[in-house]
Amino acid sequence: MCKIMENKKREVREVREGAFILYFEKLFRNDPLDEIFEITKEAGADELNISLKSLALAKNIDEKAEDLDAIIAEYSKKRSIERIAKINLAILRLGLYEAIYAEKVPVNVAISEAVGLAEKYAREPDVAFINGVLGAFSRSEAARSAGKKAAEDNE
Repeated sequence: MCKIMENKKREVREVREGAFILYFEKLFRNDPLDEIFEITKEAGADELNISLKSLALAKNIDEKAEDLDAIIAEYSKKRSIERIAKINLAILRLGLYEAIYAEKVPVNVAISEAVGLAEKYAREPDVAFINGVLGAFSRSEAARSAGKKAAEDNE
């Protein structure tokens, strides 16, 4: 049973990383994600573990990019969206997308996984920036949830 859970976690992590790679590439090109996926497959997507699930997640992130950027702008006190490195922007959008829209992914897991991607792909100072933005979002969401619950309890 433990082996099954391990495999599932690894698969989810591979889907996430594949989506990150596709989406990061998208930030440099005007091509549709389907085309980027096809080019990546031709170039060896199997080695990168980029799957159709990765493509679907990347598309979902792309569809919500404007909403995600508004949230990033709210919690990024030192950098405007335009000044955030593309690799950091891709990681932030992915982490926020999962925290908000992926029902099976708890907020703390989404943040932890995004920080893990940052540790692997971003520069060291950027890891702290990404963690700070996502952490501020998480704390704010927790405060909103607590406030909502208290209001419901008082009704």
